[in-house]
Amino acid sequence: MPFSIATWNINSVRLRMPIVERLLVEHAPDVLCLQETKVPDELFPEKAFRKLGYEHIAFHGQKGYHGVATVARRPIELVEKRRFCEIEDSRHLSVTVRAGGKAILLHNFYVPAGGDEPDPVINRKFKHKLDFVAEMNAIRAEHDEVSGSVLVGDLNIAPLEHDVWSHKQLLNVVSHTPVETENFEAMRRAGNWVDLMRLNVPDEQKLYTWWSYRAQDWELSNRGRRLDHVWSSPNLVPSFSGYEILRLARGWERPSDHVPVIARFDLD
Repeated sequence: MPFSIATWNINSVRLRMPIVERLLVEHAPDVLCLQETKVPDELFPEKAFRKLGYEHIAFHGQKGYHGVATVARRPIELVEKRRFCEIEDSRHLSVTVRAGGKAILLHNFYVPAGGDEPDPVINRKFKHKLDFVAEMNAIRAEHDEVSGSVLVGDLNIAPLEHDVWSHKQLLNVVSHTPVETENFEAMRRAGNWVDLMRLNVPDEQKLYTWWSYRAQDWELSNRGRRLDHVWSSPNLVPSFSGYEILRLARGWERPSDHVPVIARFDLD
């Protein structure tokens, strides 16, 4: 049974609802996980999603900052809105969704960006980011014969050399510093997660999901980073049928600086 999950840092769901609608109409993922929704729960645009057939909705939001939401065309059940680092900043949401014969535990994450200075002593935002990733070690890829796990979201770290446009020039830039990338990969391995986007893509191939607003011509300069990720428990790997990075969405009207990633599975 075909099953698809899209993840997208939308950078304000109300502001960019027209391009969210475009994604849902043109690509129709079974589940859409949004990050940086920037809206309190009581103002989340549920009606717009329900009108498009996405009647199952879970959100964890706040006014003006952060926030995650998961919407689906099939039933979902809220599992947890986890608080990290003892801070209430709406960065995690997990639900269960049934696909094929399995119950999928789906985590939706928005990891802190970390500010500009890669020094936890002088930059509390960077310390928060490192502490957040450390706490993510507790998020494990739970699975058995009838269940599996998927973790998606804007994880705000480009872990591999070719996940950025220039490894050498970005080694001291937040999102690609060694302390981030090493802790990130250690956390992924500790949780027994599989990086699906790199599963069948050579490490030397460039992969980007984000292009800065600061670039005068993002497409021409192509200075991207892979900040958005799709991971799964090992038992879902045989069912993984591929993914698509919707690069063209970076050029849609009033775009986010991130683009959607759609992962597809063929579950029995």
